[in-house]
Amino acid sequence: MLIDLTLIPFLIGLFSAVHCFGMCGGIVGMLTAGLPREVREHTLRRSLYLLLYNFARIASYTAAGALTGALGAQALHGLSPEFGHRMLQWLAGVLLLGIGLYLAGWFPQLARIERFGLPLWRRLEPLAQRILPVDSPAKAFTFGALWGWFPCGLVYTAVFYATASGGAWQGALFMTFFGLGTLPATFGAGMISGWLARATHNTSLRRLVGLIVIATAVATLILPALMPTTPGFPTKIPLQRQEVDP
Repeated sequence: MLIDLTLIPFLIGLFSAVHCFGMCGGIVGMLTAGLPREVREHTLRRSLYLLLYNFARIASYTAAGALTGALGAQALHGLSPEFGHRMLQWLAGVLLLGIGLYLAGWFPQLARIERFGLPLWRRLEPLAQRILPVDSPAKAFTFGALWGWFPCGLVYTAVFYATASGGAWQGALFMTFFGLGTLPATFGAGMISGWLARATHNTSLRRLVGLIVIATAVATLILPALMPTTPGFPTKIPLQRQEVDP
């Protein structure tokens, strides 16, 4: 279970770098170009701004994961206390399967889910525009927090997965490690190591990671049905205590 909430989302985030380069790389480039010259030409100070952007962005992911994880658990358990746990497992498995197919390049339509976030972003975008140009650490952190809600199909799918993760802390943990996985691409846009750039563009490697995620999704869907005991599904009826005469 812990691997599902840490390693798997980290791999998803890491190998979404091809997507991140196209979308978030442009944002990072724009922000870097808008920095004051004395910051832009100083590697350490520029890195501080990049860290603030990304720390705040990941914090927004974590908050979204905690919120949707709590709401999903309450909704499903409230709807059907007896089968809520099984419903969460099935929903998580299906969403994870979609992410795996997307990473492998077999389900590009998944990106269309970002349409659901457009109404929210229309409200947040004017706030982001007012912050530009980013010329202070406080502005960098604020812009990063808003950036975390930018319409992105893969991020939204991960957030939907957090809805089925089982609770607030599970959803927060999943989205935190997803965000950490995206960090090399968003932090290093424009100066990323050649190995990561080649790795994330390698079709075979991307398909391998996609297959790992797909295998995890299949296990999430199948293993609970094969196990004799599953939380929330008692298989033994407790025997009534017999009265014994003293």
